[in-house]
Amino acid sequence: MIYMDLIIQIVVVLGVILVSMTLHEVVHGLMAYWLGDNTAKDEGRLTLNPTKHIDPVLTVALPVVLVIMSTMTGGALPIFGGAKPVPFNPNRVRFDEWGAALVALAGPLVNLLIAFLFFGVGILSGVISGVGVESSVAGTIIMTFVGVNLGFFVFNILPIPPLDGSRVVYALAPEFVRRGMEAIEQYGLVVVFAIVMLASSVIGVYMSTAIQFIINVFMTIFAGVAG
Repeated sequence: MIYMDLIIQIVVVLGVILVSMTLHEVVHGLMAYWLGDNTAKDEGRLTLNPTKHIDPVLTVALPVVLVIMSTMTGGALPIFGGAKPVPFNPNRVRFDEWGAALVALAGPLVNLLIAFLFFGVGILSGVISGVGVESSVAGTIIMTFVGVNLGFFVFNILPIPPLDGSRVVYALAPEFVRRGMEAIEQYGLVVVFAIVMLASSVIGVYMSTAIQFIINVFMTIFAGVAG
């Protein structure tokens, strides 16, 4: 029974990640296109077809590992993942480094919006209330959308290459710092896994705290309709 619950949780998480990260990457590409760079469009990445965005490690392996680790730690570890990055040329977007920062931040912000919308659906449908979340399939799916998308948001805004938040640092930092960050970014996937595996406890506390804070803000916004 425990293994069946784990398998169901993995299937739900992977489904949520496919939807959420497809939107995340498409919005990156749309923002770049709007700012003057058509790289993503030319490479066929402005599509809602999830197969164009799947990365075997970030979209499948990482979230599966996190689900298993979270189960082993009693649900203490937030679940998130990633996708194949949408290509863009920062030299072609308007507003230079700030344009590149807008492209980067568009993805996490759409995840924040998805989490907010699903939380609202949960409140309006009665699945989420002031006393907790309904134990049902709908409750599981809605809270997975909320939790996973908030996980994407709070992890991706970390100012560490190659995460999206680092683009804000690029816009503010002096040249020698940018060059150092570019060197780190070349090892993007390795850096992401190093952060997750070597600093899992610190990252877990940061993400759990940030996610709970945002959920409290959501609950405050919907306080008038929550039971």
